[in-house]
Amino acid sequence: MNYSKKTVKDVDVNGKKVLLRCDFNVPMAKDGSGVITDDKRIRAALPTIQYLLDQGAAVIACSHMGKPVATFESYVKKQTEKGKDPASITQEKWKKSLAELSLKPVAARLGELLGKDIIMAADVVGPDAQAKAANLQPGQVLLLENTRFEKGETKNDPALAKAMADMAEVYVSDAFGAVHRAHASTAGVADYLPAVSGFLIQKELDFIGGALANPKRPLVAILGGSKVSSKIGVINNLLEIADTIIIGGGMAYTFSAAQGGTVGDSLLEEDWKDYSLEMIQKAKDKGVKLLLPVDTVIADAFAPDANSKVVNAGEIPEGWQGLDIGPETVKLYCEAVADAGTVIWNGPMGVFEFEKFAAGTKAVAEALSKTSAITIIGGGDSAAAVQQLGYADKMTHISTGGGASLEFMEGKELPGVACLLDA
Repeated sequence: MNYSKKTVKDVDVNGKKVLLRCDFNVPMAKDGSGVITDDKRIRAALPTIQYLLDQGAAVIACSHMGKPVATFESYVKKQTEKGKDPASITQEKWKKSLAELSLKPVAARLGELLGKDIIMAADVVGPDAQAKAANLQPGQVLLLENTRFEKGETKNDPALAKAMADMAEVYVSDAFGAVHRAHASTAGVADYLPAVSGFLIQKELDFIGGALANPKRPLVAILGGSKVSSKIGVINNLLEIADTIIIGGGMAYTFSAAQGGTVGDSLLEEDWKDYSLEMIQKAKDKGVKLLLPVDTVIADAFAPDANSKVVNAGEIPEGWQGLDIGPETVKLYCEAVADAGTVIWNGPMGVFEFEKFAAGTKAVAEALSKTSAITIIGGGDSAAAVQQLGYADKMTHISTGGGASLEFMEGKELPGVACLLDA
Protein backbone atom coordinates (compact mmCIF):
# COMPACT_ATOMS: atom_id res chain seq x y z
CA MET A 1 0.00 0.00 0.00
CA ASN A 2 1.21 3.50 -0.79
CA TYR A 3 1.56 5.41 2.51
CA SER A 4 2.43 8.68 0.76
CA LYS A 5 -0.80 10.61 0.22
CA LYS A 6 -1.72 14.20 -0.55
CA THR A 7 -2.85 16.18 2.50
CA VAL A 8 -4.99 19.28 3.11
CA LYS A 9 -1.82 21.33 2.62
CA ASP A 10 -1.55 20.13 -1.00
CA VAL A 11 -4.89 21.59 -2.15
CA ASP A 12 -6.27 25.11 -2.37
CA VAL A 13 -9.44 25.26 -0.27
CA ASN A 14 -9.86 29.04 -0.18
CA GLY A 15 -13.52 29.90 -0.83
CA LYS A 16 -14.35 26.22 -1.35
CA LYS A 17 -16.76 23.87 0.38
CA VAL A 18 -14.91 20.95 1.95
CA LEU A 19 -16.59 17.67 2.88
CA LEU A 20 -14.65 16.50 5.95
CA ARG A 21 -15.07 12.92 7.24
CA CYS A 22 -14.39 12.93 10.98
CA ASP A 23 -14.59 10.22 13.62
CA PHE A 24 -17.16 11.64 16.05
CA ASN A 25 -18.24 8.18 17.23
CA VAL A 26 -17.90 9.27 20.87
CA PRO A 27 -19.08 7.39 23.97
CA MET A 28 -22.36 8.73 25.37
CA ALA A 29 -23.94 8.39 28.83
CA LYS A 30 -26.13 5.27 28.94
CA ASP A 31 -29.13 7.14 30.44
CA GLY A 32 -30.13 8.76 27.12
CA SER A 33 -29.26 12.23 28.47
CA GLY A 34 -27.11 13.07 25.45
CA VAL A 35 -24.04 13.65 27.62
CA ILE A 36 -20.70 12.89 25.92
CA THR A 37 -18.53 10.97 28.41
CA ASP A 38 -15.25 11.37 26.48
CA ASP A 39 -14.66 14.07 23.84
CA LYS A 40 -11.15 12.92 22.82
CA ARG A 41 -12.21 12.14 19.23
CA ILE A 42 -13.81 15.57 18.81
CA ARG A 43 -10.64 17.27 20.09
CA ALA A 44 -8.54 15.14 17.74
CA ALA A 45 -10.40 16.64 14.75
CA LEU A 46 -9.80 20.27 15.77
CA PRO A 47 -6.39 20.88 14.08
CA THR A 48 -7.73 19.89 10.64
CA ILE A 49 -11.01 21.82 11.08
CA GLN A 50 -9.18 24.94 12.32
CA TYR A 51 -6.67 24.75 9.45
CA LEU A 52 -9.49 24.55 6.86
CA LEU A 53 -11.29 27.52 8.43
CA ASP A 54 -8.05 29.53 8.56
CA GLN A 55 -7.55 28.81 4.85
CA GLY A 56 -10.96 30.28 4.03
CA ALA A 57 -12.91 27.05 3.53
CA ALA A 58 -16.54 26.30 4.41
CA VAL A 59 -16.51 22.97 6.28
CA ILE A 60 -19.21 20.30 5.89
CA ALA A 61 -18.32 17.76 8.58
CA CYS A 62 -19.78 14.25 8.67
CA SER A 63 -19.40 11.15 10.84
CA HIS A 64 -21.14 7.98 11.92
CA MET A 65 -22.18 7.29 15.51
CA GLY A 66 -22.88 3.80 16.84
CA LYS A 67 -24.90 1.28 14.86
CA PRO A 68 -28.32 2.76 14.15
CA VAL A 69 -30.85 0.68 12.22
CA ALA A 70 -31.62 2.84 9.20
CA THR A 71 -35.11 1.52 8.33
CA PHE A 72 -38.12 0.57 10.45
CA GLU A 73 -38.39 -2.79 8.64
CA SER A 74 -34.80 -3.69 9.60
CA TYR A 75 -35.48 -2.50 13.17
CA VAL A 76 -38.52 -4.81 13.45
CA LYS A 77 -36.43 -7.72 12.10
CA LYS A 78 -33.59 -7.07 14.57
CA GLN A 79 -35.89 -6.72 17.58
CA THR A 80 -37.83 -9.87 16.62
CA GLU A 81 -34.52 -11.79 16.38
CA LYS A 82 -33.80 -10.64 19.94
CA GLY A 83 -37.05 -12.31 21.03
CA LYS A 84 -39.19 -9.15 21.31
CA ASP A 85 -42.94 -9.44 20.70
CA PRO A 86 -43.59 -7.91 17.23
CA ALA A 87 -46.71 -6.19 18.59
CA SER A 88 -44.55 -4.20 21.06
CA ILE A 89 -42.22 -2.85 18.34
CA THR A 90 -43.36 0.64 17.36
CA GLN A 91 -42.24 3.43 15.05
CA GLU A 92 -41.82 5.59 18.17
CA LYS A 93 -39.31 3.15 19.71
CA TRP A 94 -37.37 3.01 16.44
CA LYS A 95 -37.28 6.83 16.21
CA LYS A 96 -36.14 7.02 19.85
CA SER A 97 -33.28 4.58 19.07
CA LEU A 98 -32.22 6.90 16.22
CA ALA A 99 -32.53 10.04 18.34
CA GLU A 100 -30.12 8.54 20.89
CA LEU A 101 -27.50 8.28 18.12
CA SER A 102 -27.97 11.80 16.76
CA LEU A 103 -24.86 13.96 16.34
CA LYS A 104 -26.61 16.97 17.94
CA PRO A 105 -24.59 16.65 21.20
CA VAL A 106 -21.40 16.49 19.07
CA ALA A 107 -22.37 19.75 17.32
CA ALA A 108 -22.82 21.43 20.72
CA ARG A 109 -19.44 20.20 22.04
CA LEU A 110 -17.62 21.01 18.79
CA GLY A 111 -19.03 24.54 18.94
CA GLU A 112 -17.74 24.97 22.51
CA LEU A 113 -14.27 23.76 21.52
CA LEU A 114 -14.05 25.90 18.37
CA GLY A 115 -15.68 28.90 20.02
CA LYS A 116 -18.25 29.29 17.23
CA ASP A 117 -21.78 28.18 16.35
CA ILE A 118 -22.03 24.91 14.44
CA ILE A 119 -24.90 24.61 11.96
CA MET A 120 -26.62 21.24 12.49
CA ALA A 121 -28.37 19.51 9.59
CA ALA A 122 -31.48 17.45 10.31
CA ASP A 123 -30.44 14.81 7.74
CA VAL A 124 -27.43 13.58 5.74
CA VAL A 125 -28.32 14.35 2.11
CA GLY A 126 -31.95 15.35 2.54
CA PRO A 127 -33.51 18.76 1.85
CA ASP A 128 -32.29 20.31 5.12
CA ALA A 129 -28.65 19.27 4.60
CA GLN A 130 -28.71 20.35 0.96
CA ALA A 131 -30.21 23.77 1.70
CA LYS A 132 -27.77 24.43 4.54
CA ALA A 133 -24.79 23.26 2.47
CA ALA A 134 -25.85 25.50 -0.43
CA ASN A 135 -25.95 28.56 1.86
CA LEU A 136 -22.74 27.75 3.77
CA GLN A 137 -20.18 30.57 3.78
CA PRO A 138 -16.35 30.41 4.19
CA GLY A 139 -15.48 30.21 7.91
CA GLN A 140 -18.70 28.37 8.78
CA VAL A 141 -19.06 24.72 9.89
CA LEU A 142 -22.05 22.52 9.04
CA LEU A 143 -22.39 19.11 10.69
CA LEU A 144 -24.47 16.53 8.81
CA GLU A 145 -26.57 14.05 10.77
CA ASN A 146 -25.24 10.53 11.54
CA THR A 147 -24.15 9.06 8.17
CA ARG A 148 -25.46 5.63 9.20
CA PHE A 149 -29.01 7.01 9.29
CA GLU A 150 -28.72 6.40 5.52
CA LYS A 151 -29.00 2.70 4.71
CA GLY A 152 -26.68 3.20 1.72
CA GLU A 153 -23.76 4.31 3.94
CA THR A 154 -22.44 0.90 4.99
CA LYS A 155 -23.19 -0.53 1.51
CA ASN A 156 -21.03 2.18 -0.11
CA ASP A 157 -24.01 3.13 -2.28
CA PRO A 158 -22.77 5.27 -5.21
CA ALA A 159 -25.98 7.35 -5.22
CA LEU A 160 -25.46 8.33 -1.55
CA ALA A 161 -21.74 8.98 -2.11
CA LYS A 162 -22.54 11.23 -5.09
CA ALA A 163 -25.25 13.11 -3.17
CA MET A 164 -22.75 13.83 -0.40
CA ALA A 165 -20.03 14.80 -2.87
CA ASP A 166 -22.39 17.14 -4.74
CA MET A 167 -22.51 19.41 -1.67
CA ALA A 168 -18.76 20.11 -1.77
CA GLU A 169 -15.72 20.70 -4.00
CA VAL A 170 -12.99 18.88 -2.05
CA TYR A 171 -13.06 15.77 0.18
CA VAL A 172 -10.82 15.52 3.25
CA SER A 173 -10.62 12.19 5.09
CA ASP A 174 -9.63 12.44 8.75
CA ALA A 175 -11.43 9.51 10.41
CA PHE A 176 -8.64 6.95 10.81
CA GLY A 177 -10.89 4.78 12.99
CA ALA A 178 -13.15 4.18 9.96
CA VAL A 179 -10.73 3.91 7.00
CA HIS A 180 -10.70 0.10 7.07
CA ARG A 181 -14.34 0.20 5.95
CA ALA A 182 -15.39 0.92 2.37
CA HIS A 183 -18.44 3.05 3.18
CA ALA A 184 -20.03 5.85 1.16
CA SER A 185 -18.59 8.59 3.41
CA THR A 186 -15.14 6.99 3.87
CA ALA A 187 -14.35 5.82 0.34
CA GLY A 188 -17.27 6.27 -2.09
CA VAL A 189 -17.19 10.09 -2.12
CA ALA A 190 -13.59 9.99 -3.41
CA ASP A 191 -14.96 8.79 -6.77
CA TYR A 192 -16.54 12.22 -7.24
CA LEU A 193 -14.19 14.68 -5.53
CA PRO A 194 -10.42 15.29 -5.25
CA ALA A 195 -9.62 13.42 -2.01
CA VAL A 196 -6.82 14.19 0.47
CA SER A 197 -5.99 13.35 4.08
CA GLY A 198 -6.39 15.52 7.15
CA PHE A 199 -3.68 15.88 9.79
CA LEU A 200 -4.89 12.92 11.87
CA ILE A 201 -4.66 10.41 9.03
CA GLN A 202 -1.40 11.95 7.85
CA LYS A 203 0.09 11.32 11.31
CA GLU A 204 -1.08 7.69 11.31
CA LEU A 205 0.42 7.12 7.85
CA ASP A 206 3.69 8.79 8.88
CA PHE A 207 4.10 6.79 12.10
CA ILE A 208 2.57 3.36 11.48
CA GLY A 209 3.34 3.45 7.74
CA GLY A 210 6.88 4.60 8.51
CA ALA A 211 7.38 1.84 11.09
CA LEU A 212 6.25 -0.80 8.61
CA ALA A 213 8.03 0.53 5.52
CA ASN A 214 11.28 1.89 6.92
CA PRO A 215 11.61 1.39 10.70
CA LYS A 216 14.41 2.67 12.88
CA ARG A 217 15.93 -0.62 14.05
CA PRO A 218 15.77 -2.82 16.00
CA LEU A 219 11.99 -3.01 15.45
CA VAL A 220 10.28 -4.64 18.44
CA ALA A 221 6.59 -5.62 18.20
CA ILE A 222 4.66 -6.32 21.40
CA LEU A 223 1.44 -8.24 20.81
CA GLY A 224 -1.04 -8.96 23.57
CA GLY A 225 -4.78 -9.27 23.94
CA SER A 226 -6.94 -12.32 24.31
CA LYS A 227 -6.86 -14.24 21.04
CA VAL A 228 -4.25 -15.57 18.63
CA SER A 229 -6.97 -15.77 15.96
CA SER A 230 -7.49 -11.99 15.97
CA LYS A 231 -3.76 -11.30 15.53
CA ILE A 232 -2.84 -13.89 12.87
CA GLY A 233 -2.43 -11.38 10.06
CA VAL A 234 -0.43 -9.02 12.27
CA ILE A 235 1.98 -11.74 13.48
CA ASN A 236 2.42 -13.00 9.92
CA ASN A 237 3.16 -9.54 8.53
CA LEU A 238 5.46 -8.54 11.40
CA LEU A 239 7.49 -11.76 11.03
CA GLU A 240 8.56 -10.29 7.67
CA ILE A 241 9.81 -6.99 9.13
CA ALA A 242 10.36 -7.14 12.92
CA ASP A 243 13.61 -8.01 14.71
CA THR A 244 11.84 -9.13 17.89
CA ILE A 245 8.22 -10.14 18.55
CA ILE A 246 6.96 -10.28 22.13
CA ILE A 247 3.81 -12.26 22.94
CA GLY A 248 1.69 -11.57 26.04
CA GLY A 249 -1.94 -11.52 27.16
CA GLY A 250 -4.42 -14.37 26.80
CA MET A 251 -3.03 -15.52 23.47
CA ALA A 252 0.25 -16.59 25.13
CA TYR A 253 -1.55 -19.62 26.65
CA THR A 254 -2.34 -21.03 23.21
CA PHE A 255 1.40 -20.84 22.38
CA SER A 256 2.18 -22.46 25.74
CA ALA A 257 -0.31 -25.32 25.25
CA ALA A 258 0.97 -25.85 21.69
CA GLN A 259 4.42 -26.55 23.14
CA GLY A 260 3.01 -29.16 25.52
CA GLY A 261 2.45 -26.97 28.58
CA THR A 262 -0.55 -27.15 30.92
CA VAL A 263 -2.67 -24.00 31.06
CA GLY A 264 -5.42 -24.93 33.55
CA ASP A 265 -8.53 -22.83 32.98
CA SER A 266 -6.69 -20.11 31.04
CA LEU A 267 -7.99 -18.74 27.78
CA LEU A 268 -7.11 -21.29 25.10
CA GLU A 269 -7.85 -21.50 21.39
CA GLU A 270 -7.44 -25.22 20.79
CA ASP A 271 -7.86 -24.81 17.01
CA TRP A 272 -4.91 -22.41 16.81
CA LYS A 273 -2.23 -24.55 18.47
CA ASP A 274 -0.80 -25.79 15.17
CA TYR A 275 -0.71 -22.24 13.87
CA SER A 276 1.22 -21.16 16.99
CA LEU A 277 3.84 -23.85 16.34
CA GLU A 278 4.09 -22.71 12.72
CA MET A 279 4.75 -19.15 13.90
CA ILE A 280 7.48 -20.32 16.30
CA GLN A 281 9.14 -22.19 13.42
CA LYS A 282 8.70 -19.28 11.00
CA ALA A 283 10.38 -16.93 13.49
CA LYS A 284 13.35 -19.34 13.74
CA ASP A 285 13.61 -19.62 9.96
CA LYS A 286 13.57 -15.83 9.51
CA GLY A 287 15.93 -15.08 12.40
CA VAL A 288 13.25 -13.15 14.30
CA LYS A 289 13.52 -13.33 18.09
CA LEU A 290 10.10 -14.55 19.36
CA LEU A 291 9.75 -14.00 23.11
CA LEU A 292 7.09 -15.92 25.04
CA PRO A 293 6.32 -15.70 28.79
CA VAL A 294 8.62 -17.69 31.10
CA ASP A 295 6.33 -17.24 34.12
CA THR A 296 2.76 -16.16 34.71
CA VAL A 297 0.54 -14.73 37.44
CA ILE A 298 -2.37 -17.10 37.96
CA ALA A 299 -5.67 -16.70 39.81
CA ASP A 300 -8.28 -19.13 41.17
CA ALA A 301 -11.10 -17.06 39.63
CA PHE A 302 -11.62 -14.32 37.04
CA ALA A 303 -12.14 -11.63 39.65
CA PRO A 304 -10.30 -8.49 40.85
CA ASP A 305 -9.81 -9.97 44.35
CA ALA A 306 -9.05 -13.59 43.35
CA ASN A 307 -6.25 -15.49 45.11
CA SER A 308 -3.10 -15.35 43.02
CA LYS A 309 0.41 -16.78 42.76
CA VAL A 310 3.28 -16.95 40.27
CA VAL A 311 4.11 -20.19 38.43
CA ASN A 312 6.36 -21.13 35.53
CA ALA A 313 4.79 -20.79 32.08
CA GLY A 314 3.18 -24.08 31.00
CA GLU A 315 2.72 -25.25 34.61
CA ILE A 316 -0.72 -23.86 35.44
CA PRO A 317 -2.73 -26.30 37.60
CA GLU A 318 -6.40 -27.20 37.06
CA GLY A 319 -8.81 -24.68 38.56
CA TRP A 320 -6.37 -21.79 38.00
CA GLN A 321 -6.04 -19.36 35.09
CA GLY A 322 -3.33 -17.02 33.86
CA LEU A 323 -4.27 -13.34 34.17
CA ASP A 324 -0.91 -11.56 33.75
CA ILE A 325 2.73 -12.10 32.80
CA GLY A 326 5.02 -12.94 35.73
CA PRO A 327 7.96 -10.91 37.18
CA GLU A 328 10.68 -12.79 35.24
CA THR A 329 8.79 -12.25 32.00
CA VAL A 330 8.42 -8.55 32.86
CA LYS A 331 12.23 -8.30 33.19
CA LEU A 332 12.78 -10.15 29.90
CA TYR A 333 10.30 -7.97 27.99
CA CYS A 334 11.52 -4.68 29.47
CA GLU A 335 15.13 -5.55 28.52
CA ALA A 336 13.97 -6.25 24.94
CA VAL A 337 12.50 -2.76 24.50
CA ALA A 338 15.29 -0.88 26.30
CA ASP A 339 17.58 -0.64 23.25
CA ALA A 340 14.90 -0.75 20.53
CA GLY A 341 14.78 1.78 17.70
CA THR A 342 11.04 1.41 17.12
CA VAL A 343 8.39 -0.30 19.28
CA ILE A 344 4.87 -1.13 18.09
CA TRP A 345 2.52 -2.26 20.86
CA ASN A 346 -0.92 -3.75 20.30
CA GLY A 347 -2.80 -5.51 23.11
CA PRO A 348 -2.33 -5.59 26.91
CA MET A 349 -0.17 -8.14 28.75
CA GLY A 350 -2.93 -9.19 31.15
CA VAL A 351 -6.27 -8.21 32.66
CA PHE A 352 -5.16 -4.61 33.26
CA GLU A 353 -8.74 -3.63 34.21
CA PHE A 354 -8.13 -5.50 37.51
CA GLU A 355 -5.43 -3.61 39.44
CA LYS A 356 -4.01 -6.84 40.90
CA PHE A 357 -3.33 -8.14 37.37
CA ALA A 358 -2.19 -4.90 35.72
CA ALA A 359 1.49 -5.14 36.76
CA GLY A 360 2.72 -6.64 33.46
CA THR A 361 0.92 -4.09 31.28
CA LYS A 362 2.05 -1.27 33.57
CA ALA A 363 5.70 -2.40 33.52
CA VAL A 364 5.72 -2.57 29.70
CA ALA A 365 4.12 0.91 29.48
CA GLU A 366 6.71 2.25 31.92
CA ALA A 367 9.57 0.63 29.96
CA LEU A 368 8.25 2.26 26.78
CA SER A 369 8.05 5.64 28.52
CA LYS A 370 11.77 5.40 29.39
CA THR A 371 13.15 4.16 26.07
CA SER A 372 14.51 6.55 23.43
CA ALA A 373 12.76 4.46 20.74
CA ILE A 374 9.88 5.65 18.57
CA THR A 375 6.91 4.20 20.48
CA ILE A 376 3.67 3.51 18.62
CA ILE A 377 0.57 2.31 20.46
CA GLY A 378 -1.83 0.54 18.11
CA GLY A 379 -5.20 1.78 19.33
CA GLY A 380 -7.90 -0.22 21.12
CA ASP A 381 -7.11 -1.75 24.53
CA SER A 382 -3.41 -0.80 24.48
CA ALA A 383 -4.36 2.84 23.96
CA ALA A 384 -6.89 2.57 26.81
CA ALA A 385 -4.23 0.96 29.02
CA VAL A 386 -1.56 3.66 28.52
CA GLN A 387 -4.20 6.36 29.08
CA GLN A 388 -5.49 4.67 32.24
CA LEU A 389 -1.99 4.03 33.61
CA GLY A 390 -0.89 7.62 32.98
CA TYR A 391 1.80 7.04 30.33
CA ALA A 392 -0.03 8.46 27.29
CA ASP A 393 2.01 11.68 27.08
CA LYS A 394 5.27 9.68 27.07
CA MET A 395 4.45 7.78 23.85
CA THR A 396 5.49 9.02 20.41
CA HIS A 397 2.16 8.13 18.81
CA ILE A 398 -1.12 6.63 20.02
CA SER A 399 -3.27 5.43 17.13
CA THR A 400 -6.86 6.67 17.00
CA GLY A 401 -8.10 3.49 15.29
CA GLY A 402 -8.43 0.04 16.86
CA GLY A 403 -9.57 -2.13 13.94
CA ALA A 404 -7.97 0.20 11.39
CA SER A 405 -4.53 0.12 13.03
CA LEU A 406 -4.71 -3.69 13.29
CA GLU A 407 -5.51 -4.05 9.59
CA PHE A 408 -2.81 -1.49 8.80
CA MET A 409 -0.27 -3.63 10.71
CA GLU A 410 -1.48 -6.70 8.84
CA GLY A 411 -0.38 -4.98 5.65
CA LYS A 412 -3.95 -4.86 4.33
CA GLU A 413 -5.09 -2.14 1.98
CA LEU A 414 -7.32 0.33 3.83
CA PRO A 415 -10.14 1.48 1.46
CA GLY A 416 -10.39 4.90 3.10
CA VAL A 417 -6.67 5.51 2.51
CA ALA A 418 -6.32 3.83 -0.89
CA CYS A 419 -8.95 6.21 -2.34
CA LEU A 420 -6.87 9.34 -1.49
CA LEU A 421 -4.69 11.04 -4.09
CA ASP A 422 -1.07 9.88 -4.08
CA ALA A 423 1.51 12.49 -3.14
